[in-house]
Formats: sequence, C-alpha cells, structure tokens
Amino acid sequence: MDLTWPLLALAAVVLSAIALQGWWMARGERPGRRGPPPGVPTPPTLNERIEPGIDLPAAGAEGPERDTGPDTIPAGLHESRSLVRRAPRLDALIDALVTMTLESPVSGDFLMQHAPTTRRAGSKPFYIEGLDAATGEWQPLLPGHRYAELQAGVQLASRSGPLNEIEYSEFVHKVQAFADAVGAMPEVPDMLDVVARARELDAFASPRDAQLALTLRSDAVAWSVGFIQQCAARHGFVSGAVPGRMVLPSPYDGDPPMLALTFDPQAALEDDPQRAAVRECQLSLDVPQTAPALEPFPAWHNAARKLADDLAATVVDDYGEPITVHAFAVIGKELEQLYAQLEARDLAAGSAAARRLFS
Repeated sequence: MDLTWPLLALAAVVLSAIALQGWWMARGERPGRRGPPPGVPTPPTLNERIEPGIDLPAAGAEGPERDTGPDTIPAGLHESRSLVRRAPRLDALIDALVTMTLESPVSGDFLMQHAPTTRRAGSKPFYIEGLDAATGEWQPLLPGHRYAELQAGVQLASRSGPLNEIEYSEFVHKVQAFADAVGAMPEVPDMLDVVARARELDAFASPRDAQLALTLRSDAVAWSVGFIQQCAARHGFVSGAVPGRMVLPSPYDGDPPMLALTFDPQAALEDDPQRAAVRECQLSLDVPQTAPALEPFPAWHNAARKLADDLAATVVDDYGEPITVHAFAVIGKELEQLYAQLEARDLAAGSAAARRLFS
C-alpha cells in the first residue's frame, strides 16, 4: 500500500508528457489557412459569342492546286523538358470546389478507406485532394501522408455538356458522406451559382471545340492494312489502342497524341489483314489537346500531303471536294484566332485545364 501513491503520481506525469508531445507535433504540422488559388481569373462575361468557323472551305473554281506543304513534320520542342512542381489537379477555373476543414491532420490511409468508390457524378468526373501537412502542397490522397485540409471538385463542363442540377446534387451527396465519415466540415457552394457557371463555361467552350478531320481517298486500287501501316510508320505514326487507329505521339511522354489516322476497324480485325481492302482513311487533329508551340496544324497538313503521296490518294473534305493550299491557309488563320481566344481565357490549347474541358 505504501507504493500506491508514488505509482499513481508517476503515471500521471507520463500521461501528461505524452499528451503534451502530441499537441506540439500537431501544432508544428498544421499549416496556415490557404489563400485564394493564385492565377485564377474572374471569368469574363460573354456578351458576344464568337464563332471560329473551322469548317473547311470548298475547293476553288480553278481546280485543286498542287499542295507542297511544309518540308518536314514539325518535331516540336526538341529541348529537354525541365522539371517543374506538379500543379494541383483541381482548378477553380473549370471545377466547382468544396473545401473541407479538419480539426487536426489526418492520415491518407484513413481518408482513402472512406473515399467514394466512384469518382463520377453523372457524366462529370470529380476529384478529392489533400493539403499535405509536411509540404504544404495539394495532392491526390496518398498512403503514408498526413493532410491538414481537404478539397473536392467536380468538373463544370465537358464535351458531354455543362454540369446540371442532378449531377451537382449527386456530387454534393458523395462529398457530404465522405466528410461525415472522416470528421471534416464541408463548405458547399450554392447550386444555382455553380450551375450558372457551368452553363457559361460551356457556352464559351462549345463553339471553340475544334476537331479537324480530312479524308485520304484512294486514286486507284484499294490498300491493304499492312500497306497503310507501313506508309504511316514511315512518318512517325504508331499503332493505337484500338484496331484501325494509328497515332502520331507527342514528343512529351504522357501527353495526348498529336494526330490520329483511322481506317475501317473491321479490316484491321480480318484474319489476313493483307487481304482486306481499304479505300480511304481519316487524318484528324484534336486542336485543344496540343499546345500550338508543337505546331500540330503544320504537322497535320504535312502528314496529309506525305501520306497522300505514299498512298496515291487525294485529300478531300467531308463533301468529297479536294482541299487546296488556299483552304489549308484559311484554316491556319482561323486556328490562330482560336488559340488566342483560348489563351485569353486561361484555357490555352494543350494545358491541363483545356484537355479536361475538351474531353
């Protein structure tokens, strides 16, 4: 009995020391509140809707000119890409953001256990990021990290159209369930404001969603699949993910391809592709996906000319009319205007935001 009081006193001292250490570590890891995201502009009003008009002009009355085009396919940026700090995946310009406050840093393992099993609200993708307590950077939730704050964002618009009320409600429901499970306090934007932003962004993006395509039509005999592949490979094309598709890769790993060459997938699936007859193929350029500095339009023009020579084909538009040198020049001028409009909205072609918006 004589040892009871000394032991109790010693236990109290140990517990107090442990509690003090935990409080000090949490205080040291927790960063200050973040300010507004840098570089996020106020969306301009769209009092005037500008149509870029990428439709291919009809051939001139004097007949098609001989298209010599540029001498080589632009190689893009040859210098090595410098290492840059990874930008957050979420972007207030194209996402509706929900911030979630935590009382103290929480482990990524715990958060990932309670994250939504699906990351879509209707047709729109959404993401969850955490503010790393050690580095102060936003990042996708990762095991072994601790996060002082959370945010979720749903994309406001895509090629499927603007975010609607049902999709936003589904997103909010999933985020609220996640916040409740991890003990976070969400700050949810008003639905009417979010839907209005989504419609305004879609109204800007829709008329500027330029996807150029031309057709290479055989002048004489049909081609075999192997012959098409051989000719395309000569100019840098490689097999795509699906039959009947070849792509010209970007010089940067992980970026979307610059060009796509497509032909009848059934012919590519034949038991003997060499015997399959193909009389035309399409060469396309998804304009918002590639930065203009890589010269995707000259690459498209030049690839069309060289493939037409190799395949003994004529370059025609959707109406079967030959595309002239003048027509290519007109398209190039219109693309310059389109690039300027996208950049003015901080949605420059080839940027992460533009690739997500135009997808």
